[in-house]
Amino acid sequence: MRLLPPFLPSLITMALVGFLSACGYTTESDLRSFIAAERAALHPVSKSIPSPTPFEAAVYDEGAKPDPFSKQALFQFMLGTTRSAKPSIATPDLLRNRTELEGFPLDSLAMVGVLIKEAQKVALVRADGKLYQVKVGGHIGQNLGKVTKIEETQITLKELVQDDMGEWTARMNMLKMQERTK
Repeated sequence: MRLLPPFLPSLITMALVGFLSACGYTTESDLRSFIAAERAALHPVSKSIPSPTPFEAAVYDEGAKPDPFSKQALFQFMLGTTRSAKPSIATPDLLRNRTELEGFPLDSLAMVGVLIKEAQKVALVRADGKLYQVKVGGHIGQNLGKVTKIEETQITLKELVQDDMGEWTARMNMLKMQERTK
């Protein structure tokens, strides 16, 4: 084993003492006087806040304007109908009363069965845990879907959708029977 030279520990000790003496000695009063001098040199810049503008209430003239709180106005807003919508053969009747099933998207509805009621097929549709009866001519889904045909395994719908230009187009869609899992 190799031994360290005898002068190495004393050299390390002297270097350590030199480094520690370079830190200097300060008192608390030196520190407080430095902080006071820095605070005196600091001048905060304040910007004036503009005074608020006075509130002017808008007056609603209800002359010949439609009621903004009507269900029809809300439905037209949700559909995104515009005044520039061009009438076509596929224009829906937006003034008719809506059914409960028109509040659900089609993918959240489930066909669970078919009944024959008064010699007419009636589909059973489950939505939000409730069971609804749907006949041909009834409406379901958020795209103004009208039931055109009820079969043993599916319901055929004619949906009306509006494109970006405001034109209504008809498309066919189906709601198939949901198999029950145990």
